[in-house]
Amino acid sequence: MTTSTGSPPPAGSFAASSWVAQEFGVTLADVGSPVGLRMTQLIEVGLRRNPRRAQLLVSTVLGKHLAADPRVIAGTGRLLGALVGRTLEGRGESAPQSWAAAAAATISGEDPGALLALLDADRTTDNDVLTFGFAETATSLGHLVADQLGSAYLHSTRRRDGSVPVAAEFSEPHSHATGHLLRPDPPDLLDGDGPVVLVDDELSTGRTALNVIEALHVIAPRERYVLAGLVDVRSDADDLNRAHLAQRLGCRIDVVSLVRGTITVPTSTVDRVAAELAAPHVSQPHHVARQSRIDLPWPAGAPTGGRHGFRPDDRAAFDAALHAAAASLTAACGGSARILVVGTEELMYLPLRLALELARDPLHSIVFQSTTRSPVHAIDRQGYPIRRRIDFVSSVIGDSEHPVRHVYNAGWPPTAAMVTEPELVVVVDDGHAVPGPDGVAESIAAATGMPVLLAALQPRPGR
Repeated sequence: MTTSTGSPPPAGSFAASSWVAQEFGVTLADVGSPVGLRMTQLIEVGLRRNPRRAQLLVSTVLGKHLAADPRVIAGTGRLLGALVGRTLEGRGESAPQSWAAAAAATISGEDPGALLALLDADRTTDNDVLTFGFAETATSLGHLVADQLGSAYLHSTRRRDGSVPVAAEFSEPHSHATGHLLRPDPPDLLDGDGPVVLVDDELSTGRTALNVIEALHVIAPRERYVLAGLVDVRSDADDLNRAHLAQRLGCRIDVVSLVRGTITVPTSTVDRVAAELAAPHVSQPHHVARQSRIDLPWPAGAPTGGRHGFRPDDRAAFDAALHAAAASLTAACGGSARILVVGTEELMYLPLRLALELARDPLHSIVFQSTTRSPVHAIDRQGYPIRRRIDFVSSVIGDSEHPVRHVYNAGWPPTAAMVTEPELVVVVDDGHAVPGPDGVAESIAAATGMPVLLAALQPRPGR
């Protein structure tokens, strides 16, 4: 639940150590969790450059703005998929106690692979379900949910490049970039009458997901939809909007999350953030860039993700291509012990799977995150999640926005004192990296002083 108030935070709220809570009064509180988790185990609060909404819920288990162990990212995503599966089976949000124990061990780092080991035995195959993820943040999360369900998968996209036509468009009202496109290939992926599961990292109002339901319902009406997110902070009014839409369309809309909670935002926050954080960005120290490149093999017929759809029978070809690419990448990484793998915008799932393959080697310690379009304030203060911002230029074809992109922190998960550096940064790109000092590889190398390996998928995949 999101509330705006000029009063002190409500009793029971927490995150007192958060710099945003101390300086701006933005606080979080728990409502409940089917697996015994808390809001602060999954998110931190950042501030973004957005005139509509100043706060940003920065996930610590998603691998977008913040680096995380790929086993933790994959485990929590698959856990969300398992909870969705129980809901579709009519078992509600209840979960076995073993899931709660594995979730605690995974997220605490005590046993990062606990959820993956547990949920491997609980996978299903459901060809009637279509799982849908939201670009750019939840492209990998949605794919992990689809993996657990054994379903087809499609994510929205901001990109118009390529020959695949646009089947539908919808808007995301509170985003920095509001337009989303649906570009399935072939278009019949949107046909059918089985359940649709819509996955996002956070359910803040649920409005975006409801917009998608309306768009999909025009193409192929369904009897059932499920909204799924790592955290659910929707208000009672937001949930009433969900109920009204379900009644109007004559369908059922369920909601599943790992944690339900509230975020309290003082009414003055947008104006205060705009006024107090308007200072120019302080440039990072500039190091001599140490950047190299490897071309990763990838068959033209194998999808790299869900931008144009990913069906259950695509998994075998994807896994075979992944193992070949991982072997090449492992050889290129050599003896580097601490490796940060970086995905690029919507291309998150394939780089995450590569990071998981690297993590199989006990000699490697691996974390994963992604670049983003999201404009977030970087503030080097203890208790604030985004400590460093690195800007670079993208060459995504057909992009109507300014081509500047960002990667945040680009280091090991920060300690209370500082952002520490990996020994090697691997950037996985699908052919849109700009060469030279303005590109992602040299920009990260210059800002961090660490060697950067650009792992480019070749040939550029059609999907």
